[in-house]
Parts: sequence; C-alpha cells; structure tokens
Amino acid sequence: MGNELSAPYDGPPQVLKARDVPSVVEHIKSPACRRICVMLGAGVSTAAGIPDFRSPGTGLYSNLQRLNLPYPEAVFEINYFRENPVPFYTLARELYPGRFRPTITHTFVKLLADHRLLDTCFTQNIDTLERQAGVPSSKIVEAHGSFASQHCIECHAAFDGAKMKEAVEKSDIVRCGECGGLVKPDIVFFGESLPPTFHMTVPRLRGADLLIVIGTSLTVQPFASLTTLVPEGCPRVLINMDPAGDIGTRPDDVVLLGRCDEIVRKICRELGWEEELDREWAKTEIMKPLDVLTEATPEARGERAASVADLGEVAPPLKPAAEVSGVAPAVTEAEIEDARVEAEVETLTAQVEKGLEISEGQGPREPTTTTITPEEPHPSTATESKEASEVPGASRNADDASSEKEEDAAPAKEKLSFDAILDLNGH
Repeated sequence: MGNELSAPYDGPPQVLKARDVPSVVEHIKSPACRRICVMLGAGVSTAAGIPDFRSPGTGLYSNLQRLNLPYPEAVFEINYFRENPVPFYTLARELYPGRFRPTITHTFVKLLADHRLLDTCFTQNIDTLERQAGVPSSKIVEAHGSFASQHCIECHAAFDGAKMKEAVEKSDIVRCGECGGLVKPDIVFFGESLPPTFHMTVPRLRGADLLIVIGTSLTVQPFASLTTLVPEGCPRVLINMDPAGDIGTRPDDVVLLGRCDEIVRKICRELGWEEELDREWAKTEIMKPLDVLTEATPEARGERAASVADLGEVAPPLKPAAEVSGVAPAVTEAEIEDARVEAEVETLTAQVEKGLEISEGQGPREPTTTTITPEEPHPSTATESKEASEVPGASRNADDASSEKEEDAAPAKEKLSFDAILDLNGH
C-alpha cells in the first residue's frame, strides 16, 4: 500500500510566501535553497512515448494479456523469467535504451545539477532517460534498477553492456559463459530486493532544502514514503495530474496539477532558464537515426512477419519520441501529445505480438541463445554502484504514470523500515 491522501493544510505557509510557482521560484533562487532532492515517477517518461504498464486499454500490462503469459505481471517475475525468458527479452527489445528521447522534465533535472542545486534524483523509472539527459550518474538513484547494467541471475557475474544490447536486439537469450545462468538487466523484478544504493542514499533526504516530486501517484512502497523523510521546514512541491500521497498536509507543500513538461517549463521561465532548457533539450536527440526507427513494417513491404527466431532481421516500426530536430517544439499541445503516445503504444504492442506467437495452441519458437563471457569472475552478490555502467536508454516504469492517470505497478511489495536505515547510517 502507498501513502493515503490526508487532510489538506489550510493555514499560512511558514517558509514560502505562498503556495504557488512564483514562491517556489523565489525559494530556489534564495541562499536558503542549496540541496534539492527530486523524485521521478512514470508520468515523466510517458511524455517520451514510453507506455505505462497499468492503464486499462492502453498500458503495456493490458496489452500483454493477449500474449502467451499466465498473467501480465509474469513478464517481470524472476521465477517466471527462469522458466521462460522469451517474453521479457521480446519486450526488452522494444524498450531498450536508445529508442526514446528524454523529456523537458528530464532536462530540468539536468539544469538543477548544472546550477549546483541538485542533491539527489530518486527515480522509479528504469529507462535511464535521466542519464541520457545528462544528469550526473552520481546524483541518480534508480530505486527499481535500470537497463544501465546487467548480471547473471545465478552467479551474479557482470556483463558488457554493448554485447548485451546486441544480443537483445537480435532477440537472443543471453546466458553466462561461466555458469550457464540467464543474464538479465539489473531491473528489479517481483521477488527481488531493491538496490543497496537506494537504501544507502535515503538519509540524504534529511538535509534537503526543497523536495520536488514529479509524475507519480506515490502508491508504490517504499518509494512513496520518501516524501515523509524531509525536514518539516522543507517545502515539498508535487507536479502531477492528480493529488498524491500526503503532499498538501504541511505548511509549505505546493501542489501543481497539470502536465509535467508544461509546469516545468513555466518554472524554468520564471527562473530565467527557459532558453537554457530548450538548448539543453535540443542536445538530447535519440541515439538512432529516424529512418531506422520509422522503417515500414514487414507487412507493409509485402514480407512475412518475424518470429522470435528472426526478429532481429526486422527494423522496429517505432516512431521516435520526438521527430523534430533542432529547436525544441512547444510542449503545450495536449491533444497532439495524447495522440502520439497512443500511437507509440499501438506500434509497440504490434512488435511484441510479433515476437511472441499468440495463435491458439501455438507457443513461441525456440529462440537463439547467446553465451557471453562475464566482464569479471563471480563478483560479490551485492549490487554494484550505479556508476559502474553508463548505458543511456529505455525503460519499464514501475510507478504509476500519473500524467495519464494510471495505477501503479509495484516491483517491491514490502515497505521499508526507514527508521532502521537511518539508524544504520548514523542519523
């Protein structure tokens, strides 16, 4: 369970002049604001064209129900992955880093770092778009893991990111050259623990001067409880489509409802950062050329659809997250954005269905298996530091895509005892 909505605070603010954008901007500019913590949810990445996983009729979980899975969540369950890794590898091919572009909001976080204001960016998203936007890896805490690194699920040996990506794009199942175990990106599956770096970084919230929460409904624990750890005098800003968690119950809570990118742009405009925002966002063009990402489907070329065995021969018919190069386009055209995201989901679902043969009584063909020698022999079972691998790219977003009013997917089922964590870290 996540944070329940609490009674709103109706008294006067204590730190801010008012609960609005100008007051938040004034606080950011003041000497009192030196350590900003940011929490990102899936609503930040849906604007990049990455589909959510819970919205009925549009989320990937809903579309996966038509595939050969016992239930949609099985694609992210470690025990099911051991039995049948094909569904996850097929899905990973469509979500792998390099297919999507960071959003205006990702770039805003990068600007906070550039202006030496960002202390820590906690993200539920696995897409690595924060890295691709240029946020320093030392400032990022990927609470649910990401595609940035990969390990054998048995002996925990680390593997080269470039070789892993090549295998995934060919729809090959990757096995460890040491023990023969399956290799998986370091995404937190159901049944797995959160990364140690998450627990180690939680105490940093105690020193925050400002907390900005963007694109999350705050229902997935333990991530949702991070909002309660900042000091009572620390302003908390929620940028979301709907109210979330307990934000709004403290004197200096500010709730800004609407689309993330639009509100972030307004904040940057009042900070005097809008030109810088557009300039930095223009640098985040997706890594693959447009003609590769928009190539016609096999059916459109009069060819047969690809199976799991030969999916690597077919260029995906996905359109890029942003088709306009150069100067960043306006981000306030809500109807255009909705149509584009819907198109992304439809094309992505079509690709996944090609990878998994879903005709009745017919299972997927046997995939090719690639064996990769690990980078180092049997490292510790402890998860490596997030700085160990820097592979920018795509994502499963475990949190609720709040900008599209979605429900949460929860890779971590048990609530973390933050008091115990703080005690262990000397706070």
